[in-house]
Amino acid sequence: QVQLVESGGGLVQAGGSLRLSCAASGIIFSINVMGWYRQAPGKQREMVASITTSGRTTYADSVKGRFTISRDNAKSTISLQMNSLKPEDTALYYCAVNGTVSATPYRSWGQGTQVTVSV
Repeated sequence: QVQLVESGGGLVQAGGSLRLSCAASGIIFSINVMGWYRQAPGKQREMVASITTSGRTTYADSVKGRFTISRDNAKSTISLQMNSLKPEDTALYYCAVNGTVSATPYRSWGQGTQVTVSV
């Protein structure tokens, strides 16, 4: 259906910034929502931010005011600008899409990119 490739993770000091990108390929027209999730060791995967085709955004309370999600529909990419990073933002970040094909909903995941924030 849709394949996702993330980039942009790395190691940064607390207070620093990173920008994640995700490129989608495949049945692009089937995508409804694109977003970012994260999973820290020993914790459940959680939604970080999402954006619809029309540009409506949703953020986890923990990242509001610090992270910004954007979407380029023409290029089928999304980005996550992460500012004022905290050690608790350390996690494996996944790009994900929700879409519909032949009236059947699906979700696709990227392979994940590591973000590590040091004190």
